[in-house]
Amino acid sequence: MRASARVVGGGALLLVALVAFTPIAETLHGGVEPPALSPADAIVVLGSGVMPEGELTDNSLRRTVHGIRLFRQGLAPRIVLLGPAYHGAVEAEVRARYAADLGVPVAAVLVEPEGISTRDEAERVLARLGGRRGPSIILVTGLQHMARARRVFEREGMTVAAAPVLEDSLRPQKPQARLALARAIVQEAIARAYYRMAGAS
Repeated sequence: MRASARVVGGGALLLVALVAFTPIAETLHGGVEPPALSPADAIVVLGSGVMPEGELTDNSLRRTVHGIRLFRQGLAPRIVLLGPAYHGAVEAEVRARYAADLGVPVAAVLVEPEGISTRDEAERVLARLGGRRGPSIILVTGLQHMARARRVFEREGMTVAAAPVLEDSLRPQKPQARLALARAIVQEAIARAYYRMAGAS
């Protein structure tokens, strides 16, 4: 028993060392080529959180700016900004203020503050786009989250073009950054497995 425990413990330490001090995490993460996007009915920006002081998290801001940039390129007449309340601030509403400050017409912005999961967000986006099956969207979310999110939205009947955001560096230099990237990869893998078992993908 003790020998087995030592083997398991040693293996775990070796795995942590490999992740922290080699490029294995970024290799698993992979790269992404900028997608060629065609005009769609709407740009949909999935939620990613608000900090205690009421400002968008770094990832949420990255997604918001990317979505606004796509809108300003004329790729869709509407932009759907999602995100529930955190610490008393509603992410979707904070994002809408950013959009207004960056010149997006108020009439073009759909604010959806109620979605608390990817599946919930997909259902609410479909309802906000008229409840009809088949709207085309440009989906903005993190690169790691994109594959699962795209399947969930397609399951609701939407035609989805992916516009992922690189939320974690593909070349993290510090051991703690590599460990954080590996943790995010594992968390997303677990979430994908859950959604498959729940019949959402």
